[in-house]
Amino acid sequence: MKHYFLLLLCIPMCVWSQTTAESIAQLFEKKQYQKAETILKEALKKAPNDVELIELLGDSYGYQKKWDEAIENYERLVKMDDTNANYHYKYGGAMGMKALIVNKFRALGLIGDIKSSFKRAAELDPNHIDVRWAMVELYMQLPGLLGGSFKKSMKYANELEQLSKVDGYLAKGYIYEYDDEPELAEKFYKKAIEVGGSLTCYEKLTKLYEKQDQPLKAIENIERSHKKHQRNAMHYQIGKVAADYNIQLEKGEKCLYLYITNYTSKDGVPVSWAYYRLAQIFTHRGDKQKALEWINKALTEDDLKPFKKQKEVILAM
Repeated sequence: MKHYFLLLLCIPMCVWSQTTAESIAQLFEKKQYQKAETILKEALKKAPNDVELIELLGDSYGYQKKWDEAIENYERLVKMDDTNANYHYKYGGAMGMKALIVNKFRALGLIGDIKSSFKRAAELDPNHIDVRWAMVELYMQLPGLLGGSFKKSMKYANELEQLSKVDGYLAKGYIYEYDDEPELAEKFYKKAIEVGGSLTCYEKLTKLYEKQDQPLKAIENIERSHKKHQRNAMHYQIGKVAADYNIQLEKGEKCLYLYITNYTSKDGVPVSWAYYRLAQIFTHRGDKQKALEWINKALTEDDLKPFKKQKEVILAM
């Protein structure tokens, strides 16, 4: 639930003004959510009952993690149109995100509304993939006393499989991974790779291998993914696994050099982390001088706690 709500906030494009809609979409893309919020509030003064404006304002709050404000806007939408599946999905999602940050007693009071909102969305739209993913995660994460259920989670995974083989296999992989059945999780993540082969499919399997302390399998999977997708970020992933597990250090070092050489902001992981991983690799090798060079370079970019701790380790060599 927490993964999908933030990633899948929709931006409706048929709004009060095509120009304004494009402007808000651009602001969202640039992560200028506060500015979008201000524009939308002003627009709502002129058209207070415009459902698309209200939804966009709720989205702007969601991106900023202002869950109370997001809930208020989505609840208003549900009251205005009880037959819109996406309104119920977003309303339940915002409440779910709030439940993750409040104390347990307050969270308990939200569970019923979250479940009913998701259930209503699923009933209204038999093809709504996002809400079924949310249901899979919700029923796996909830304790049994609060309605958590492997059986219910698998029910929605089966529904996902009918809509999308890849999503169904990924959902089942997630369920078995959460239920501490790594062999079954691996089986379904591999099925997802066979059917879809997206980066997400490969990443799920890689993370499973790392979680199960199987770094060699993780590296092999990353390399298979790289052959298909050719993304620089995978060089960092191989370097990370090599550094974390003290294996295939030469390969890890070469991959990190490639990552640094070809780095752009689109790669996701800041280049300072590649410097840090190189410091780890040279620490494993007992090369104090080079380890210090790389960790100092990392600290120059970002003064982060893991970097400081690594420097202490190096200085103690």
